[in-house]
Amino acid sequence: MSGSNDEMAKEKLEQAKGYVIETIAETMDVYGVTPAAGKLYATMYFEDQMNLDEMREQLDMSKPSMSTSVRKLQEIEMVKKKFQRGSRKHTYAAEKNFFNTFMSYFCQMWDREAKMNIEAVKQAEFELDQIFEDDDVSDYLVEEARKIYHQLDQSKTYYRWLERLVASIRSEEIYEFLPVHPENNN
Repeated sequence: MSGSNDEMAKEKLEQAKGYVIETIAETMDVYGVTPAAGKLYATMYFEDQMNLDEMREQLDMSKPSMSTSVRKLQEIEMVKKKFQRGSRKHTYAAEKNFFNTFMSYFCQMWDREAKMNIEAVKQAEFELDQIFEDDDVSDYLVEEARKIYHQLDQSKTYYRWLERLVASIRSEEIYEFLPVHPENNN
């Protein structure tokens, strides 16, 4: 049965999606992507899957910009390539579970931060150890090295905590402490 308010309802549907698409596009800088890539992701969020031609047509983006955006969204696991039998065109689908998006992106970034910085601290400590072992180094330089060594030692606490945070998110243990659906929904 077709209602007399169908046109108005269609407009409201598009307007509702538009609010969300524009806001997601505006806030996607958190994930390190451009507003254009954010708009692409948000548009795909409301679709089952899309190919590059459909994306370009709906968003009026250039092919190079579209490809770059899709590639970036794939890198951070917000968009996945889908294969359709009998079709030569690749289609893509947006990750619709925001928890998965959050976990994937931030765990990837925090893991990278922890690993790179722990490695840099190890290298720095090796250099500082050489200063401590050299009897011909001035006392003031040894003291400066001790300050830096202590500072680096304190930073390892944060990086180890960050590793545990990532592990608790990946194992979903974090949900025991911070439930997705709290008992008291207000």
